[in-house]
Amino acid sequence: MTRAEFDLLKTILLLSFCFALTGSTSSLTVSASPLVGFQIADNKALATLPLAFHLIGTMLAGIPASFLMKRVGRRYGFMIGTGIGSIGAVSAALSIIYFNFTFFCLSIFCLGILSGFAQLYRFAAADVATKEFRTKAVSLVMFGGIVAGFIGPTVASKAKDLIPNAQFAGSYLFVILFHFLIFSILLRTRLPRPSAVEQKGETRPLKEIFSQPKFIVAALSSMVGYGVMAMIMTATPLAMTEGSGYPFSDVAFVIQWHVVGMFAPSVFTGSLIHRFGSVPIIFTGILLNILCIGINISGSEVLNYWSALILLGMGWNFMFVAGTTMITETYRPAEKAIVQGVNDFLVFGVAAISSLLAGTLQTSLGWEAVNLSSIPLLGLAVIALLWYIFGYSQKKELSTVDLDSRSSFQK
Repeated sequence: MTRAEFDLLKTILLLSFCFALTGSTSSLTVSASPLVGFQIADNKALATLPLAFHLIGTMLAGIPASFLMKRVGRRYGFMIGTGIGSIGAVSAALSIIYFNFTFFCLSIFCLGILSGFAQLYRFAAADVATKEFRTKAVSLVMFGGIVAGFIGPTVASKAKDLIPNAQFAGSYLFVILFHFLIFSILLRTRLPRPSAVEQKGETRPLKEIFSQPKFIVAALSSMVGYGVMAMIMTATPLAMTEGSGYPFSDVAFVIQWHVVGMFAPSVFTGSLIHRFGSVPIIFTGILLNILCIGINISGSEVLNYWSALILLGMGWNFMFVAGTTMITETYRPAEKAIVQGVNDFLVFGVAAISSLLAGTLQTSLGWEAVNLSSIPLLGLAVIALLWYIFGYSQKKELSTVDLDSRSSFQK
């Protein structure tokens, strides 16, 4: 391995670790916020509203974060996002202590903004990687989510009673340590500065960019993958505790393995995409999601929740990583910020709507309705893929953008 290859791998692994630490906050929120909402909200149907705020924050942060990083660079952009997340963690703890549901939702919104910034770690990896290594670089960053899958729910479970009469307040205070660690890593990580071409290069009309069949299918695949995952995952804590009577320790166990299912396939997803292409991998993700739904509606044992949520995570991974790979092939350097930002805006917009609907469906119609409502989204993805394969895949599109000419690295 040459020195340049070693430096590249080191940078990508550091990005993966930062993504893991940020994801720990998100996985904690996924497992704890519906239960906090159920405890402190007057209307129990709004229990998943905080998680919807989290996804709304993620959605709204995408475009501003992309343009901010286009101006100041990835490193300083990630540091700003982490600072906002730290404010959200402190205020979330305080809102639980004082039983303020509105303030809790706003606090989780700040953590959602942090998540929106963190979604760009995968694109940062694509920036520094060579063309041949780009898909694997994205997968390696996503693999960091495995660490998040165990740390977040574990912190939620172990620290939930740290502050008397304020369940999970201690959990949110604890994750501030993760944010300080992210700061220290970013200060020592070299990331490329925005190049002159990225900042002032030639761009096409937005209609031309976003009407590309490849962009439409890539964005839709990620939207459906995230929407279905958010719908079922968000309702799982309520279904297990309020619907099936399981303790939170079982919820944490299921969510941990769900997040493992989300990110563990990243070890080989990049290689599969490189070998078979993005479209077959997206199809595989759809099939895994359908299998998840079948297991969920067949029973309510912990084994059902556990196995189904693992498959749900794997289905998300295949659809999201393959969609991200396709997105990187649809823009020129100067178009990168707007395309990445709009893609994440669309993806997390659908996820926010899905998570909000999940609470309403779960409390009014039950677990089976939550799962069956995801089927139309998967059907839409199948139709889009067939349209792309038989109607447009052979037509001339924007070729994969050459990102190999990199700007100088920050110190």
